[in-house]
Amino acid sequence: MIHHLGRRTALGLGASLLAAPALRAQGRFPDKPIRLVVPWAAGGTTDIQMRVLAEQAARRLGQPVIIENKGGAGGILGAQQMLNERPDGYTITQMPISVFRHPQMAQRALFNPLEDFSYIIHLTGYLFGVVVKADAPWNTFQEFLDHAKANPGRVTYGTPGVGTSLHITMEQIAGARGIEWVHVPFRGFSENVTSLLGGQTTALADSSGWSEMVQAGRLKLLVTWSAERAKRFPNVPTLRESGIDIVSASPYGLAGPKGMNAEVVRVLHDAFKEALTDPAHMAILDRFDMAPMYLGPDEYAAEARRSYATEGEMIRKLGLRL
Repeated sequence: MIHHLGRRTALGLGASLLAAPALRAQGRFPDKPIRLVVPWAAGGTTDIQMRVLAEQAARRLGQPVIIENKGGAGGILGAQQMLNERPDGYTITQMPISVFRHPQMAQRALFNPLEDFSYIIHLTGYLFGVVVKADAPWNTFQEFLDHAKANPGRVTYGTPGVGTSLHITMEQIAGARGIEWVHVPFRGFSENVTSLLGGQTTALADSSGWSEMVQAGRLKLLVTWSAERAKRFPNVPTLRESGIDIVSASPYGLAGPKGMNAEVVRVLHDAFKEALTDPAHMAILDRFDMAPMYLGPDEYAAEARRSYATEGEMIRKLGLRL
């Protein structure tokens, strides 16, 4: 298990604090394509958003930013890959919040999120919600919960994986309402929604890749997990409005292997910061009811420490183990 974060480690988290030569001035970075690992299957919300972000960042960097999908394992495969990569800035990853949970749920931690990564930029968070098929008999989340409570073990819900915000929040809801339902993890949204539409699962808890199917009448949105109602779904209540005091957005950013040169971090940060607010990328965020949640390297490192502590407290409270 991971030990208490000491002063030396805390200082090491802020990649921009590392001493470094002025690589950018010497024209040495980047001089070849950059790989960006997206630890989710192709076609989902994160994949679509990250591809547009990568395209805009590439324009600023003068080199392609190539997406590499590694779906499965609740979104930790990108972080795990960083353990084997050179800290040269040419391979980085999206860092979902499950990275801060997995080491505290596993019998043997695969990595230490407080020591093993260089944090580059915090980006955004999701709009989450629970959807069912359009012809499902429930028109409100309360009706769905009542059905689940009356039928213990018979209601199944899909998420992107064990330890994700979707999984943990659904179990929090179950605990609060005395419900027994069955979690079905998938590698990504495409598998999840295919299962729902095919009748293999009862409900889907996922980020807003479902939005266009809801608008087209193929799916029914019962609840969102945001602090306020989603702009495109003003008639759909939040969890709080449904009597469950939870807000979940699962914020995330980008990181690389530990020990990255501070100037390399700065170059990447600057490019992705501009890409974050580029109109093409903002259009994608609007499409999925997401919002910019910018933090620089040092602030993101501090947020990593906070997330590790708060997520660990929740995991221990729920007794979650892999």
